Amino acid sequence: MPADFDDLYQSHYRRVFGLCLRLLGHRTQAEDAAQETFVRAYRAFGRYDRSRPFAAWVLEIASNHCVDLIRRRSREDALAGDPEAELSALPADDAGALGALISAEQGSALRDAIDALPDRYRVPIVLAYYGDASYDDIAARMDITRNHVGVLLLRARQRLRQALTDQEAPDR
Repeated sequence: MPADFDDLYQSHYRRVFGLCLRLLGHRTQAEDAAQETFVRAYRAFGRYDRSRPFAAWVLEIASNHCVDLIRRRSREDALAGDPEAELSALPADDAGALGALISAEQGSALRDAIDALPDRYRVPIVLAYYGDASYDDIAARMDITRNHVGVLLLRARQRLRQALTDQEAPDR
């Protein structure tokens, strides 16, 4: 088991670290979280279902751990805010998608904009687009409803679009 796990660690560490970095926003916290993820995975390795991809399993451990860290880090009552307030503040339209932004040669600007998002928006965006998590998975990890996940993702995409538009606009 240790030799197998060492190979898995070597081949998956960068992706786990990347997810932790995107979720937590701080390199040292991400390094610690990635290490803790692999410690937890090692302890649970005997229960790992080999019919399931290791990457999905370890990324789920990482995202759950990071969301727990964010909850602890936040002294505010809710990581996700008030669903009613979020819904009432939504504009009616949602043109475009995050995928279009990524393919528009703005990868670095997009990563910076994602890093600048508040936790309540950054977490679901990273889980959905970097961690390939479904709305149901995100809802369960953040302890919110599936509909609220959709609202948070919508608001996050709107903020990202605005941040990227602001960067492209000439100084006024």
